[in-house]
Amino acid sequence: MHRKLRKLHQKMHDLHFSVRWVVGTLLILGGLAGFLPVLGFWMIPLGLLVLAPDFKWARRGYLSIMTWLRRYRDRHKSRKQPSNPTKPGRTGG
Repeated sequence: MHRKLRKLHQKMHDLHFSVRWVVGTLLILGGLAGFLPVLGFWMIPLGLLVLAPDFKWARRGYLSIMTWLRRYRDRHKSRKQPSNPTKPGRTGG
């Protein structure tokens, strides 16, 4: 009985890896066709995230994309903030 459970556990582990591999690969390939409707470039980081536990290159790629997106967001957020938050009011009256 113990051997059967071990084999079942191994098959489940292999199944999960293969499912993760297929889903991650399809997401990355769909992201490369991001100019088409429904598919988008957002699928690339998601595919890397799905593959990250199994592949070191996917983990590095995901982390580098997320770092770039955070820097981009912070850079544009600082541009939108006014340097002088007080509005000039009317004087006199």
